[in-house]
Amino acid sequence: MSRTYVLGVDIGTQGTKAVLCTERGDVVAEAFRASRLIETEPGAITEDPDDQFTATCETIAECIKKAGAGPRDVACLAIDGQMAGVIGIGADGRHVTPYDSWLDTRCGRFIEVMTDRVGDAVLMSTGNEPSFNHGPKILWWKSEHPDVFARIHSFVQPGAYAAMRLCGLSGNDAFIDTTYLHFSGFADTAAGTWNEELCRAFELDPGKLPSIVGPEEIVGRVTTEAARLTGLAEGTPVAAGCGDTAASFLSCGAVEPGICVDVAGTASVFSVTSDGFMPDAASRTLGCSRAVTPGLWHHYAYINGGGMNLEWFRKTIASVEPGALDVAGFDGLNELATAIRPAQSDPFFIPHVAGRVTPAAPNLRGAWVNLSWSHTIGHLYRAVLEAVALEYGIYLDAIRRLDPAFAFREMRVTGGGAKSALWNSIKADVAQTPVTLIGTGGGGPYGSAMLAAYAAGLAADVREVAKTWVTTEPGVDPNPEMKSHYRSRGRRYESFLEALSAASPGENEGAESDR
Repeated sequence: MSRTYVLGVDIGTQGTKAVLCTERGDVVAEAFRASRLIETEPGAITEDPDDQFTATCETIAECIKKAGAGPRDVACLAIDGQMAGVIGIGADGRHVTPYDSWLDTRCGRFIEVMTDRVGDAVLMSTGNEPSFNHGPKILWWKSEHPDVFARIHSFVQPGAYAAMRLCGLSGNDAFIDTTYLHFSGFADTAAGTWNEELCRAFELDPGKLPSIVGPEEIVGRVTTEAARLTGLAEGTPVAAGCGDTAASFLSCGAVEPGICVDVAGTASVFSVTSDGFMPDAASRTLGCSRAVTPGLWHHYAYINGGGMNLEWFRKTIASVEPGALDVAGFDGLNELATAIRPAQSDPFFIPHVAGRVTPAAPNLRGAWVNLSWSHTIGHLYRAVLEAVALEYGIYLDAIRRLDPAFAFREMRVTGGGAKSALWNSIKADVAQTPVTLIGTGGGGPYGSAMLAAYAAGLAADVREVAKTWVTTEPGVDPNPEMKSHYRSRGRRYESFLEALSAASPGENEGAESDR
């Protein structure tokens, strides 16, 4: 018996994952292919766009085969992907550069060039400061490889490139959807257009920038060749898709103002959903990006490796013997930390072991402060958990400064860290906002499948898809009695951050002291 399915594909840093879902959101098949990161020299990290396209085709084909679906059972597919990198494509729609990854730091000099030349103009127009993202990368290709740059017809991201290949699109059909614009360096994100003044400031031909489309727009249909590679029917519609972060927020049901999302994974990502474009020029902490849901915005920041700190603590500090990785498990650590009654004398942990991302303090490193001899493994571990929540408190304060009347409804937690009841409780108390768990939903490919359902006309809008597909479970309510405690802890945490940032070595200072 024929059924209606939709496909979501996520082209991530670690690999490509596809999910095949029913029109009601039930996952019937999943598939994964690992990525192949190429590091030719320090700071030069790329991927082969052909590998990304092959992984897209293979995961789609595997999902269809696992589910026993017919080629015409798939109503639509959408692809999300890594957001801050670029692929230069030629007039034929094929790549002339590798995927210049968001991890690639060769464009660093042009971050300063953009800031020095136009000040806050990029931040105020795009919603995000120049970083290792599209603008500096495009200028790097223009300056360092002018011969290659001359062959580039347009710049796109992995999700768009894979969609173009599936549909046989040319360079004239190159597109970028609105959820990526904050990383572009050249967009008027609020208007959904390119900023010609910024292009002129950097002598960039706007013709090398792709067309801007909505995430739900059908950009093409599967070709005969792509049908052979994927098992899809020729003519299957392909939606523009969105960025992987936007897809993850959608999959958590963040389709109304006031819904916060905490992605408690390897990185600790926090986002607030609002109905206004509010660049954070005051604290330079939050990026502001368009949501998949029309009229909504995500204000977000993250701790690089915030979740990784927990695994590091378990493997090193909590191990009785060096290398005895399983001596202390997370259940035992949570039990030790839960038994501790919170006090102002507790230690603080600085979670920026790999440097602080927002606001930028790249040379800052991790630390414990306020230690005493009475502190135990449980105190230290609780401080690691609390640090993420205190950092989120800084993000929430940044939103309050942008909009003092903003109302926070709830914090939806997804990722492996959502399993920790203690961590959720600390986050609820710091934010003074209820923490809610995701039942069904979560993850980039699921968000892309939701978008495909909307693009296929299976729902009137993405809010309707979210209402049908995403379920939540009770988490924990904040304890009002802890509000003053964590306000005080938060102020002290910020003072330690400022002091340690000021004491961190400059870019060359650390290297000189090592010689």
